Amino acid sequence: MNIEKQLPLDVVAKVDATPEYDDTHGGPYDRGGADSYYRRQFDPHYWPEGTMRGTRVEMKDMTPEEIAAYTKGYNDNEAAGDFKEY
Repeated sequence: MNIEKQLPLDVVAKVDATPEYDDTHGGPYDRGGADSYYRRQFDPHYWPEGTMRGTRVEMKDMTPEEIAAYTKGYNDNEAAGDFKEY
């Protein structure tokens, strides 16, 4: 599945243009990687106070940079092939 087809072009351009992403627990990059790891659907979001703390920020309320970070985290884990064994 090509998840970038679901994103605005300004977000797609940022995904690989940023060399490093903040991997804070609950942040966009972390949540993207976790969703991929657990084989969940691509669903940009993050938790500003840490995973499952505070209010979940949905894609409609995220900046293009945050969506790009989530996407990069998701893509990085997909490329690594690091998935939960059930």
